[in-house]
Amino acid sequence: MEKIDPGVATVPEEKQTKKKVVPTLMFVKGTVVASDTEEALDLYATGRFGYLAEDNSLHFSLNEALFLLEKGRATVLDGRRQVLDKQIFIKRAERIEPNFFVRYAVYRDMRGRGYIVKTALKFGGDFRVYDRGVKPGDDHARWILYPVSEGSVLTWHEFAAKNRVAHSTKKRLLIGVVDDEGDISYWEIRWIRP
Repeated sequence: MEKIDPGVATVPEEKQTKKKVVPTLMFVKGTVVASDTEEALDLYATGRFGYLAEDNSLHFSLNEALFLLEKGRATVLDGRRQVLDKQIFIKRAERIEPNFFVRYAVYRDMRGRGYIVKTALKFGGDFRVYDRGVKPGDDHARWILYPVSEGSVLTWHEFAAKNRVAHSTKKRLLIGVVDDEGDISYWEIRWIRP
């Protein structure tokens, strides 16, 4: 039997783990790409981050890349192979997507709640959201999600168009409203028959 000092925590040698290697993502010309390294493919396989292109490279949305950067699950480099920190990444992303802060706040919140969130451009929306435990490809998304700022104005025509897109794709409409403090309220809209 081994004597253990109660003031010092020890870990047996076989239980010690090596520091996990994180993949490197390249943020070039408005897109974020990783090569098909084992670490990058693991992000896709375990958390459904990014999408696999025909050339076996992984492409990430700006929201996914920032989320992975914040969580320490990836390193992001620019075209000159300089490491980007969170603030520089956000500045560059805002040049590409003017509403990036609001969209990212909603993305991060939904991912933090355990949902898989993917882009919904082909549906005419911002995001499609899958129920917890459901991976894209295994089943359909539950919601089409539109992030909006609390102070923004949405006309009835815009609202009806968003609702129609969700309904026509057999999904529910979810509006994520971000207030000035960064708190988010969600509003689900459904068609009902009286």
